[in-house]
Amino acid sequence: MEEFHKVRRLPPYVFEQVNRLKASARSRGADIVDLGMGNPDLPTPKAIVDKLCEVVRDPRTHRYSSSRGIPGLRRAQANYYARRFGVKLNPDTQVVATLGSKEGFANMAQAITAPGDVILCPNPTYPIHAFGFIMSGGVIRSLQVEPDDGFIPALERGVRHSIPKPLALILNYPSNPTALVASLDFYKDVVAFAKKNDIIILSDLAYSEIYFDGNPPPSVLQVPGAIDVCVEFTSMSKTFSMPGWRMGFAVGNERLISALTRVKSYLDYGAFTPIQVAAAHALNGDGADVAEVRDIYHKRRDVMVDAFGRAGWTIPAPAASMFAWAPIPEPFRHLGSLEFSKLLIEHADVAVAPGVGFGEHGDDFVRVALVENEHRIRQAARNIKRFLSASAKQPNNVVPLSAHR
Repeated sequence: MEEFHKVRRLPPYVFEQVNRLKASARSRGADIVDLGMGNPDLPTPKAIVDKLCEVVRDPRTHRYSSSRGIPGLRRAQANYYARRFGVKLNPDTQVVATLGSKEGFANMAQAITAPGDVILCPNPTYPIHAFGFIMSGGVIRSLQVEPDDGFIPALERGVRHSIPKPLALILNYPSNPTALVASLDFYKDVVAFAKKNDIIILSDLAYSEIYFDGNPPPSVLQVPGAIDVCVEFTSMSKTFSMPGWRMGFAVGNERLISALTRVKSYLDYGAFTPIQVAAAHALNGDGADVAEVRDIYHKRRDVMVDAFGRAGWTIPAPAASMFAWAPIPEPFRHLGSLEFSKLLIEHADVAVAPGVGFGEHGDDFVRVALVENEHRIRQAARNIKRFLSASAKQPNNVVPLSAHR
């Protein structure tokens, strides 16, 4: 049977190939150190869980909730932006709760995209940034991901050579998967360009609180006048170790927030009310839980960079996020990221995310997630050291087992 139109527009999900190999290895008894999916292993802070349990005992909270988020939650998010970024938001018109930033991006795409609209999107990038718009009938024009002096010229080329003129630009810093961080000066230049060319900016700031070395990443909304063209998405998944709670936000331009809110009103009734109350409690906290999570990821980053380096795999230390963007070791680079990821599962009992899953320009890299404790990260490094040593001695014997199946 022929696939449906929207399904045909989606490429094979490369992460599923890695997941199948991982499951097969585990079924054979292998102890896989899973550094692939960005799925936080840390428990949600006790005070947040306690608030959820307290509220869930009230049967009135079991009814349909509010799609746009209960008022207390939207106020808590607005207050967070005021404290953290110095950005003033109207919680009634410039804040909407989402079921994680992924859902927010997908529904924003539904809200604003007409068939054939051009979207400027970094490559590599988190898949929903591109495919939310592809599923909505849009067309992606890829840009470099580095927030440096070459970014504005790339935008200029994108506008000059796109018909119709681009509708929107996607930003994601700290970046998933590359962990790159943007400066406020970079945002100022991009906002000026977007205003000049009447382009919407959609910024994914999901990793705003997972930063190291004392430099908090800025928000694009800190740029004066940015709210005229910008909406920013955040998530509580990583900041508060709440991935399964599915709680995020879109904030910014009133017209865009209104469009997203209207689409969502047809699709969902919002998160379970006790989850929203507990999320508001988290946002109104003193920040101690966030600092603890940040410190744990910082230590894991340092252990990973040191241990993998000693194993023979040099990985640049990320300045932020819960990922490292790791160049494939030179002897294996010709294989590409998917085949190299398979090798690591089959010969080193380590799972990573192939860079090609984030775009073709990611194929020389893999993404390594800091989602195992320090002991397990060191175990992964030992396994990788043995793998690299064995492959150096007998390179022809180190091929993906899947190639023989």
